Amino acid sequence: MEIAPVRGTATIEEVAARAGVSRSTVSRVVNGSTAVSPSALEAVRRAIDELQYVPNRAARSLASRQTRAIALVIPEQTDRFFGDPFFASIVAGIGEVIGESDYIMNMLIASDDASAKALGYLRGGSVDGAIVASHHTSDTFLDRVADVVPVVYGGRPARVRADDYYVDVDNVEGGRAATAYLLARGHRRIATISGPTDMPAGIDRLQGFRDAMADAGLEPVAVENGDFTEMGGALAMTRVLASGERPEAIFVASDLMARGAYTVLREKGLEPGRDIAVMGFDDSAVSTALSPALTTVRQPSLTQGRHMASVLLDILAGRPAAHATILPTEVIERGSA
Repeated sequence: MEIAPVRGTATIEEVAARAGVSRSTVSRVVNGSTAVSPSALEAVRRAIDELQYVPNRAARSLASRQTRAIALVIPEQTDRFFGDPFFASIVAGIGEVIGESDYIMNMLIASDDASAKALGYLRGGSVDGAIVASHHTSDTFLDRVADVVPVVYGGRPARVRADDYYVDVDNVEGGRAATAYLLARGHRRIATISGPTDMPAGIDRLQGFRDAMADAGLEPVAVENGDFTEMGGALAMTRVLASGERPEAIFVASDLMARGAYTVLREKGLEPGRDIAVMGFDDSAVSTALSPALTTVRQPSLTQGRHMASVLLDILAGRPAAHATILPTEVIERGSA
């Protein structure tokens, strides 16, 4: 005999399991959000009725109040945020779109152990939604952010969930195109300095490099991981040169790391663009400040920021929004390769 649940004892997780949706979807239905598909809305309402789920009234009242504010969450060290031109472009694009709306933007740099503080702020009902501009596989607190407010990610999340929204560039194709460019110029001994292996952008650019090398029937001279910083690029370049065979060309997965690579090459008596071809990724202000100017892969960071903000505003307004937006990249030829 099936025993009916006692009124009010069901949990939000049980409702999600019964409805076949995520916990965040149930939370949004309970809080009156319009960012839920009709089929999911019906499934959640049916599960709530069947389980006689009763949400916390105080939390529901708090969450239903519109603040007309959104949070821009940066899960990075402060020095990396202020030192990387990528973030400046992303924030500028987001700011353009938010500035034309009725919303204001609050920025949270959730570095070190600040994730708990950031999560507490977002749970406190101070914002209607959030944009996450960067993330690592270790940033598990971001999953909990998506349970509280609608979230748009800059870049594919490390663990994509059915309800996730993200705006990314085609990092795999960018890495492939960068490597194909070097191959087309006759280079065969090619190394790479990849991005962090706990970030989808780093993983995808390395995958594109490996795919292009495999298509050409070649093995990399060296693969060294960096961390998307200038110092990380310098250390990785040192390891590449110490690994044995000197490469003819190197694909460096960010312009900042390429600047670090330039420094090490010159310390070793090698001239970028003459002795070793160097390819970057970003097309940031760094690429044109270097000498020779850096041949690089352009990712449309400003456009990416605009799209991220537009998707979140669509979600908050109850308008249809694409769960995944992928922007193209482009090789920009200059003097280093």
